[in-house]
Order: sequence, then structure tokens, then C-alpha cells
Amino acid sequence: MKTRITLLTMILTALMATFVLLGCQDQESMAIAENTSPEVPAIPVAVEIVEPVTLRDVILLPGETEASEDVKVAANTAGPVDWIGPREGQKVNKGDLLIKIDVSALKASLDHAEAAYKLAGDLYQRRLRLYDNKIIAREELDQSETQRTLALTDLEQIKVRYNYGFPKSPITGIVNHLYLDEGEYADIGKPIVDIVNIDKIKINVRVPELDVRFVKKGQQTSVKIDAFPDRTLIGTVDFVSFKADPATKTFLVRSIIDNPDHDIRPGMIGRVAFVRRVIADAVAAPLFTLVDKGGERIVFVEKDGVAESRTISIGVIEGDRVQITSGLDAGDHLIVKGQTEVEDGMKVIVK
Repeated sequence: MKTRITLLTMILTALMATFVLLGCQDQESMAIAENTSPEVPAIPVAVEIVEPVTLRDVILLPGETEASEDVKVAANTAGPVDWIGPREGQKVNKGDLLIKIDVSALKASLDHAEAAYKLAGDLYQRRLRLYDNKIIAREELDQSETQRTLALTDLEQIKVRYNYGFPKSPITGIVNHLYLDEGEYADIGKPIVDIVNIDKIKINVRVPELDVRFVKKGQQTSVKIDAFPDRTLIGTVDFVSFKADPATKTFLVRSIIDNPDHDIRPGMIGRVAFVRRVIADAVAAPLFTLVDKGGERIVFVEKDGVAESRTISIGVIEGDRVQITSGLDAGDHLIVKGQTEVEDGMKVIVK
């Protein structure tokens, strides 16, 4: 019996020793496997060396275009329209005849006034000769001179009323709209024609109260018209309001641009850029290099073959670049390609 127990004990002891030996070998194999696992490859990136640049702090405001001159000509006398000169879309010069209104009733009055003035003038000349020959007194000559003056006044008044029948263009421009046709009745104070001058175009914008201090008369502005997105124009500030709009607390600012081809028309939408300040030697980065991590703006820089994250603060944005006020320095190797694929501490290779 004792012999069997001793034999069983020896067998169990041998089995336990075998299990222990196998366990050690497994741990050693695992350790060797860990030490010989393949290394994570470096991420390929492209970098840009950060250099100081000049940035402009620009405010872009929308506005509506307006003709440099826009005149609505009204009738100063009543009567049927006998003739219309320039038609819609045609150019007129200052002083050109626009229409003719029938004022034949005033023609007789004009002829009478001209005759009366001529008679008064002849009478004055005769009495002047008589006075020079000491035939009449000075008082009679003065009466004759007064009659001549009154006749001239009546003639001028009739001429003005008569000429109201032949309205002329007050400006050089283009006929934009005719309110009457031939044969229609023109009434006093009613419009007869609209004339616009679009050789130059005004763009009216509303500038916030915090920004109006940066806008000065004579300042140049960059202008874009929505209808011509590929064209950039240069305007000049012509007027800065001295009083804010009580409803919006903004100030009217008017910029003037040249319009030699007349393709920019009143009523179009334009956008005017005002430069508030110029920042020299600014540290800037392309907007697309900024990465959002949990609500924080960061950029990645390459340093000694490793990606390093930087939490940044931003300032002025101009075009596709943004001012970095903290977190990035001149001379840093900013990652501009592959920045969304790396994490802080990852190995990178610059290509």
C-alpha cells in the first residue's frame, strides 16, 4: 500500500513540474513576441515654415448701387405733348430738348409783351433826346425809363412761362423712363421723364458704430459686385454720415466707382471692403490647417520627426489665412498636409 501511494505522489509531482515548465515557456514566448512586434510606420506629412507676414483687418459690408445722378424731370406747365425727343435708353446732354408741350396760348402773350417792350424802349430813346435838348424835364424821362423797365419785366415773365413748354435736360445721362406719349396731357408738377447718369456708381453701405471710426473720406475701398463675382473694383469714400440711423445705430457710408461700360446698374448688390488696420509681422497659418479637438483649436507642427500639437488663439482673418496670436511661432514647421491623420507624439516623415 505504501509503495502505491509513494508511486502516485511521484507521478503527481512530475506532472506539476511539467505544467510549470510549460507555463514559463509560454510567458517567455509571449515576451519574445512582444519584443519582436513590427514598429508603427511614420505618417507622411507636408510642412510649411512659418514666416511673418502682413495682414489686413478688413470689414466687408453689403450695399446697394445707385446712379451718380438720378433726376426726375417734371412739367412746369400744362398742355398736350406735341413732340418727344430722346427715347428710353438714349443718351442726352445737358441742355438737350426733351419734349414740346403745346403753349400756343402763351405765344400771343409773348408777342404782345415783346411789342410793348419795343414800344417802351423807343419812347425812352425819344424822350432821352428831348431831355438832352432841354425840352422836357427829368421827371418825364424817369417815367419813361420806369415804363421800359416794367415792360422788360413783363416780357421776361412771359418768356419763362412760355419756355416751360420746352423742358430741357438738367444733366448729361440716359433716358431711363418716359411717363408720357405724344398727344397725352402734361400736368404741372407731374413727371415727364427720368434721366440717370451712370458714368459713376454710388454704393451705399451701413457701417456699425464700432467700425465707422476707421472710415475716412477719400479712403480707397475694394468693391465687388455680386453680378460680376470675378471682378474687383477700386472705389473712393465720398461721404461718411455724421449721424447714426436711430433704428440700426449704423452710419451711412458712400463709395464711388467708375463705370465706363455702363454694365453696373443702379439697384445691384455690391460689397465694400474697408481696411480697419494693417498688422505687420503677423504669425499666420492657412485656415485649413486648424483642427478642432474637443472644442479647442489646435495645429500640428513637426519637430525632430515627431508631430507636436499646439493649442492656439486666433486674431484677424484675411482671405484663406488667419493670424495666430499664441501657440505658434515664426520658424515652426507647420504641418499643412496630413494634419488630420496625426496625433500628438506620432512619428512623421516630411515629404
